[in-house]
Amino acid sequence: MASNKAVRDGEKIWKTIFTPSRTNVDKVNAELVTLTYGTMVAQLCSDFNHNYGEVNKQLDKMGYNIGMRLVEDFFAKSGVQRCGNFKETAETISKIGFKMFLNITPTVSNWSADNKSFSLIFEENPLADFVELPNDGRAQDELWFSNIFCGILRGALEMVQMQVEAHYVSDVLRGNDITEMRITLLRYMEDEMPPDDE
Repeated sequence: MASNKAVRDGEKIWKTIFTPSRTNVDKVNAELVTLTYGTMVAQLCSDFNHNYGEVNKQLDKMGYNIGMRLVEDFFAKSGVQRCGNFKETAETISKIGFKMFLNITPTVSNWSADNKSFSLIFEENPLADFVELPNDGRAQDELWFSNIFCGILRGALEMVQMQVEAHYVSDVLRGNDITEMRITLLRYMEDEMPPDDE
């Protein structure tokens, strides 16, 4: 029931934010973001001498900083109230958050028995449009191209007092059948300052 409401809310917010007169401009902007992101990842690969583990860390760190700020925009534009549990949080992320910012709706699945871990299955990933991983024999096994999403979710959820771990399990860019991100709730936090925030 909550899932259907989240779908309706996501669609409503998308239609409110992106009116027909803005659709073409937004499509161009989405493609520009995709190309710019690809260029940024390529530059990171060059800067870190194709140490893909370090590139993954940098993408996660960038995403974390974005997520900490993006959550305010999410609440301001969506009008969504604080979720009652982690399952509701997952549905909100999938059907409202991703819809609102990227016009995609990943599928929530593979819940753990304790309801503290789930997967997001991406049928589409706008960051991966026009992308081919470097053909150096290592990128296919080591680089998580869209790792910025993991950081965004970590940062955003931390701002609402949920410490999570987020990582990719598979990615079509690596030759897998699906792109799957795994999110695990580590703990609910008390009101405390985020790390490295002064």
